[in-house]
Amino acid sequence: MLGAIIGDIVGSIYEFDNINTKNFEFFQDNMGLTDDSVMTLAVARALMDTLETGNESGFKNLSRKISEEKLKFIRDKFNAGEIYPKTELEANAILRMVEIGNKYPYMSYGTRFRYWLEDPIPYNSFGNGSAMRVSPVAYVAKNLEEVKFLSKEVTKVSHNHEEGIKGAEATAVAIFMARNKCSKEEIKAEMEKYYSLDFNYEDLVKNYGFDETCQGTVPEAIYIFLESKDFEDAIRTAISIGGDSDTLAAIVGSIAEAYYTIPEEIANKALSYMDSYERKIYDEFEKLIIKEENK
Repeated sequence: MLGAIIGDIVGSIYEFDNINTKNFEFFQDNMGLTDDSVMTLAVARALMDTLETGNESGFKNLSRKISEEKLKFIRDKFNAGEIYPKTELEANAILRMVEIGNKYPYMSYGTRFRYWLEDPIPYNSFGNGSAMRVSPVAYVAKNLEEVKFLSKEVTKVSHNHEEGIKGAEATAVAIFMARNKCSKEEIKAEMEKYYSLDFNYEDLVKNYGFDETCQGTVPEAIYIFLESKDFEDAIRTAISIGGDSDTLAAIVGSIAEAYYTIPEEIANKALSYMDSYERKIYDEFEKLIIKEENK
């Protein structure tokens, strides 16, 4: 998930002040983590919570139904009545996003998501927030069926519109395929089942505008990854077309990390932007990935 966080950091100063060039200082002192990063970390923490508290292993834990005790706790805490969640992962996603979102209240959350942090009922969103935060699921899933299930579980708690769910799923599938050594041609063929990728870079630089929707961000992000030469070039290209720069670059970075890996110097610099709480979640998730891969 570090690729998403790097894209977010680098794009943080350009979200409302676009620059249409690849030629810029990659890391700057006034950059930092935004809502994109902290919600990605929240999803990672929710996945860990779910894996750690069950009696089974792997996907059986991640897909198990919610306990009556947890369901009562959620309903009482948020006065949610008979509404969701139905699985432990949904419940943990809600709890961790609310907890971490309120721990970092001054991030640039969208207006509706900010209300969601106080009253976490799905609000039919198709915003690109679903895709920006989804990358951790691609690191615990063992196959595409699991990727799709897990991406929906952590998405529908807020972004339950079909376009919000689709954007998250496409992003997670692309990351999973990249992690599993699929070629760009194979990834492109799969992504074209979700979106048209008929873009031209020069046209995007000239005409792409600010768009917070999945359908106006995820296809462009996939295209940029497919056209990129390496991890850094992917991030620079994302920034250069403008738009919702931090989120676009976060989505691009999440796929590019899985395909290229991140240069050590860039990774270390990005980690220096994290506070101790954020770094703890990141480190614990990295350990979990290694553990799951060795099973």
